[in-house]
Amino acid sequence: MQVTAPAEPTPRLRQARAALAVSFFLQGTTFALLVTCITDLQKRYGLSDGLLPLFLAAVPILAGVGSITSETLVKRTTARGVLRVVQPALCLTLALTGLGSQLWQLAVALGLFGLLVGALDASMNMLGVGLQHRYGRSIMIGFHAAFSLGGIVGAAIAAIGAHWDTGLPLLFGGAAIVLVPAAIVAGRWFAGPAELGDAVREAAELAARRIPWKPLLPLCAVMAFAYIADASVSNYSVKYLTDGLDSPEDLAKFSYLGYMVAMLLGRAVGDRAVQRFTVLPVVRTGTAVAAAGFLIAVLAPGPWGGILGFTVLGFGICAIIPQVFAAGGRLFPHASDAAVARLNLFNYVGFLIGSPLVGALAELSNYRWAFCAPMLLVLAVLPLAPHFAPAPAEPADLAKSPA
Repeated sequence: MQVTAPAEPTPRLRQARAALAVSFFLQGTTFALLVTCITDLQKRYGLSDGLLPLFLAAVPILAGVGSITSETLVKRTTARGVLRVVQPALCLTLALTGLGSQLWQLAVALGLFGLLVGALDASMNMLGVGLQHRYGRSIMIGFHAAFSLGGIVGAAIAAIGAHWDTGLPLLFGGAAIVLVPAAIVAGRWFAGPAELGDAVREAAELAARRIPWKPLLPLCAVMAFAYIADASVSNYSVKYLTDGLDSPEDLAKFSYLGYMVAMLLGRAVGDRAVQRFTVLPVVRTGTAVAAAGFLIAVLAPGPWGGILGFTVLGFGICAIIPQVFAAGGRLFPHASDAAVARLNLFNYVGFLIGSPLVGALAELSNYRWAFCAPMLLVLAVLPLAPHFAPAPAEPADLAKSPA
């Protein structure tokens, strides 16, 4: 296979990179607005605590369907073409989610949201990988930092909306009025075939290389555990504060806001920490900090204690997730994209398990006990930490290993 040579960043490539960063930012804002308003959606639609986990579990399932569908559409068009359509559509779906009043309307809206968010996630990351190939150096962390920044903005907007009691139609509809035009404008500058050349195709071919599953399984488990924790915070931190700690709704939004701020700050210094202390101490410390964050939240006497716990958790988790991908690349240096593609599947596994797990346990007991489950799963990362620094596989091993 002929590999595209890294390109010197041209003004057009920098434009495309900035536009994609805006896309990640808008996605973070949209997602945060939805997840921080779950309790508001429950009240508007009369959704019981027993049905809530089922509705939340449907989103990652349909996101997987949307991701697979997006890959097919990209082959027929381009990643840029898919992203230009699905991102404005997702923002409109956010508005639709806040307009209904019956459960079937919520089911339809969340179903569309799941399909579109999966297609959006896939097409954004395809463009990101393509740009990274053209740049010839790592730039993906910056895109995900933009997502975290968007999450902070979205959670802050939700908190302001709750404080002023705007209601979901105005909150989601007003956000869509801003998000949709922003997505359309950013889409004008996305990278296309002229800028990427064969970079997206080459990335896909690398991801299809045959590598064995067995060496990756410990890292797959870590990825799933980390995203179970992330899904727990995304879907239930606000609800825990309102229902379990008697928090006002506007204050409760700060649980997810603190989590996302910590994630952003942690990602800003994470690479330097790994360079200074090496990966194993960083992963082990991050695991301990994440578990401590859950413990603080579980034992919190009031809302501010819960917010502190979820903020501490964000600092810990942010060190684990990027290092899973890096460890996969070290394990298979000659097929790192293939390893990353397989590991990425387990973020959907984590989301699929995390939402119903915490919801079901909370229904059986309460949210304090429910959050103990993801805390224990995070602690399970400690014995798996040595797999973050494995001996790399030889090229000959890849040739003879089954897929």
